[in-house]
Amino acid sequence: MSDSCGSHGCATPAASQSPRYRRVLWAALIINLAMFGVELAGGLSSGSVSLLADAVDFFGDAANYGISLLVLGMALTWRARAALFKGLSMGAFGIFVLGRAAWSAASGTVPEPMTMGAIGALALLANVSVAAMLYAWREGDANMRSVWLCSRNDAIGNVAVMAAALGVFGTGSGWPDLAVASVMGVLALTAARSVIQQARAELRPLPAHA
Repeated sequence: MSDSCGSHGCATPAASQSPRYRRVLWAALIINLAMFGVELAGGLSSGSVSLLADAVDFFGDAANYGISLLVLGMALTWRARAALFKGLSMGAFGIFVLGRAAWSAASGTVPEPMTMGAIGALALLANVSVAAMLYAWREGDANMRSVWLCSRNDAIGNVAVMAAALGVFGTGSGWPDLAVASVMGVLALTAARSVIQQARAELRPLPAHA
């Protein structure tokens, strides 16, 4: 078997042209746009940084799914370029969340935990559904991998938001919310690094003998 097959180069084109994969991306796009609106409203009404962070993440993911649909039938180079852009976007999201958490810590805001918990549970259901639909394509090229990582990280983040809501309820402090928001920011930076590394590798020219 050739090196390109060993690195999923042979399986990716068929998967990327799959009508089922395209339908999954459309479903993910719609779900993420809907949850962006729900979490934005909930984060503003409850004063929760972790909900606002998750809302921004939902919006970024919706944009990522749209980009993935745009480049789905294109050559690997274009899919890798799209993945590189998405990796940079994920990194920017991580930096934004960490900055917002620092600002909220300085202002001493305490969020409303019941709203946090209820919306966190709804978001978890949405993201688990998307992650389950995308599971079969988690080992594709950098573009497909970035889509899977976004959904996986979101599901983890939703569990953390629910835990933060419980912590805020039990302590009467905003620190559990800020701690979760910070972890979400770091998780986004870690995923961004993984996607950027794979995208850069796919953008390197093949050796002359390959």
